[in-house]
Amino acid sequence: MGSLGTVLLVWAHPDDDIYTSAGIMAASAAAGDRVVDVTATRGEGGSMDEERWPPSTMGEVRTAELLRSLQILGVGEHRFLDGPVDVDMQAHLDESGSEQVKEIMAEVDPDTVVTFGPDGMTGHQGHKDVSRWATDAFESIAKRGARLLYATQTPEWIAEWLPKLAPFEIFLPGSPPETPIEELALHFVLPDDLRDLKFQAISAHESQVEGLVEVFGRDLMQGLGEENFRLGGVKG
Repeated sequence: MGSLGTVLLVWAHPDDDIYTSAGIMAASAAAGDRVVDVTATRGEGGSMDEERWPPSTMGEVRTAELLRSLQILGVGEHRFLDGPVDVDMQAHLDESGSEQVKEIMAEVDPDTVVTFGPDGMTGHQGHKDVSRWATDAFESIAKRGARLLYATQTPEWIAEWLPKLAPFEIFLPGSPPETPIEELALHFVLPDDLRDLKFQAISAHESQVEGLVEVFGRDLMQGLGEENFRLGGVKG
């Protein structure tokens, strides 16, 4: 993969980072690069089973799941934003998050910023809001030479996995975004050891992935074993 330098990742919900960039985070951390992971909300609106995980407990449950998954990946720096709350797929996040992302970016001074594209990857409004916040912060604050990377998928992945995942209603119509491999800024095929770590990290989000793991088991890693990003911008 090569060094990404200091990496700042900005996401909307606990587990967004694990699905899209667990391998990147683990590899960068293992190489000694600074990795700072930011999550806008605590996933308060994400109960898949209200008997097992009552909505009133979801923020606490998903916070613990995220911190456990980052520990598995060897990522020691994480920030939750103060104010934004997860409501549902169509709800905007509290705009207080925008200034907080700028403050964090100024503090961290990243070489690489990783987030959703304006499409939000899954089409969820909170993802789009976070993309806008991170992009605005990048454009106004990031140092010369810094790169902005947007999560995407390849046509091959979409053809194989979108039909398989359709019953889980992860992607809204028109998503995910599609980028040919030759146009990617980063196409990271995870080696076996990172696939194992990523599966452990995904599995730590039990409240969210229980159904996926029941259906696919370890075969889930065939769909999560590569991480794809297009170039959102280069500063300067």
